[in-house]
Amino acid sequence: MLHIWREVDRYRGGDAEAGIETRHAFSFSGFYDPSNTRFGLLVACNEERLAPGAGFAEHPHADVEIVSWVIEGELTHEDSAGRRAVVRPGDVQRLSAGRGIRHVERNAGSEPLRFVQMWLVPGVFGGEAEYEVVRGIADGTPYGLARADAVMHVRRLGAGERTAVPDAPWVYVHVVRGGLRLDDELLEAGDAARITDAKRLEAAGEVSGTEVLIWEMHAEPSYG
Repeated sequence: MLHIWREVDRYRGGDAEAGIETRHAFSFSGFYDPSNTRFGLLVACNEERLAPGAGFAEHPHADVEIVSWVIEGELTHEDSAGRRAVVRPGDVQRLSAGRGIRHVERNAGSEPLRFVQMWLVPGVFGGEAEYEVVRGIADGTPYGLARADAVMHVRRLGAGERTAVPDAPWVYVHVVRGGLRLDDELLEAGDAARITDAKRLEAAGEVSGTEVLIWEMHAEPSYG
């Protein structure tokens, strides 16, 4: 089964006066739809747009895997463990919150920042918080989450270039830029496909410079 979720259907949130614009794919913050709370292990896929100087003040997380992908600009991360990093396009940032951590996310640069942030439920709760940035991840490189039965695939496609969609019980395809042809459907930037029981599917770049994030998930959340 394949369900397309268009960019125009995302819930608009954020704080315009603070220079923050957010586009939610799932129930989040002040928006709640009981029929749209998660897909597989994925419980959030937010596109964040931060003006220069804007950001999210220090706030806590626990028992969640947070993966961020910068589209343009620079994302500055600081956390209660004393870490500080600047994440740029092509980098993958992961924060495994474990039993608890506090962090700040902001645009400390002079240009607009746009990034996609995805939250997944881990298979095991608790433990120490972990953080890493993988710099300049190559096309086609799988990025696995050790604490969740999930893998993210980064694909950059030219016009007509094809890629296999992983065979998995839950597959989430998010178009970062460009356009993607998937099972007779055209997905454009900000669109996503939610696929259950994916088998032998292929996708093709519609235009040059297409960039896609594909989540391969083999479990649903378990709360003990």
